[in-house]
Amino acid sequence: MSEIPLFDPRDFAIPDGVTHVCAGGETAPLRRHDAALSRYLRDKSMGMAGRVAQEAQIDRARAGIARLWGVDAGSIGFVSNVAEGVSIVAESLDWRDGDNMVIDANEYPSVVGPFLLRRHPRVTLHQARGTEPDRLAEFVDERTRVIGVSYVSYLTGERHDLVALRALADKVGALLVVDFTQASGYLPIDAQITDFAFSACYKWMLGITGTAIAYWNRARQPDWSPASAGWHSFEPGHRGYDDPPPLRADALRFTRGNPAHAPVYVLAEALDYLAAYDPRAVQTHVQALTTSMLEQLAELQIPTLTPADPARHGASVCVPSPHAQTIVDGLARRGVLTWNGVGRVRFSFHGYNARPDVSRTVDALRAEWA
Repeated sequence: MSEIPLFDPRDFAIPDGVTHVCAGGETAPLRRHDAALSRYLRDKSMGMAGRVAQEAQIDRARAGIARLWGVDAGSIGFVSNVAEGVSIVAESLDWRDGDNMVIDANEYPSVVGPFLLRRHPRVTLHQARGTEPDRLAEFVDERTRVIGVSYVSYLTGERHDLVALRALADKVGALLVVDFTQASGYLPIDAQITDFAFSACYKWMLGITGTAIAYWNRARQPDWSPASAGWHSFEPGHRGYDDPPPLRADALRFTRGNPAHAPVYVLAEALDYLAAYDPRAVQTHVQALTTSMLEQLAELQIPTLTPADPARHGASVCVPSPHAQTIVDGLARRGVLTWNGVGRVRFSFHGYNARPDVSRTVDALRAEWA
């Protein structure tokens, strides 16, 4: 298993002779994206008929996300990026002095920033440190309003136990807000475990930058509404403001202005591509590669930040080094594309990779590590 790619590498614009193992930063684009962008430009030139076509692509993408995340399409909206979506949630809550948010100290800034910079009142951050899987539990108390977490850490590749975090949130009546960016596209996603969830689309979901997913769990939070809105947030067809126009009944109330139509065209195409594969098969394939790499690095005594247990990691292997940029540059010269940042080199696999990519990557890293 995993000796050959799960996806056909010919479907992707990967340069000849290159091993692409940086999905955690940017995946290689699908070749079909050229046609998707051309279709958007054609529709854009068609006046109102073109706008109808654009709305059809919005519906197509929402249906694809709903299928991938196990939810209904009405619970899916679009924002420009994860930070925008989290900000909309953060500003909608009725905060009181002393309320807190619980996070891991290494959480991604887009999950934390919208809460951290609130001024009136300030939100207290409770930060868990270390590597124990249940480390957030000791920081949750009766004043916890939000538990914010990335399902898979951008920094270490650790996968968090969302079932345990859901139980913690329910114990004190807190929201569970989850970023699925480092998971969606290769891990099966059960978004219904969250109150709100978000994801960028340009990594394992095979999209491009410019749009992100916003999920609203209407069963858990039926009365939620944002504290601000744009024209697209309101039900269409209303004029005047003597009576406030009603918000859209579904998660498109997240989307204040026009959705980013060009990235949505690309995303709809990418989701159709992913739909041809069982998410469990993608997970099995990808984690066979990460597990193999972790085992080989352990034999070479090259340290990693990533838990060895497949139940506790995702598709990335993260290697700490003060020379990360030098290593990434050296690997690129050897034809291996990886990702640098925050004092570590990140190796991330997707369905177009296979075990020979692991071997080539480890051999190149061993040479650069010296």
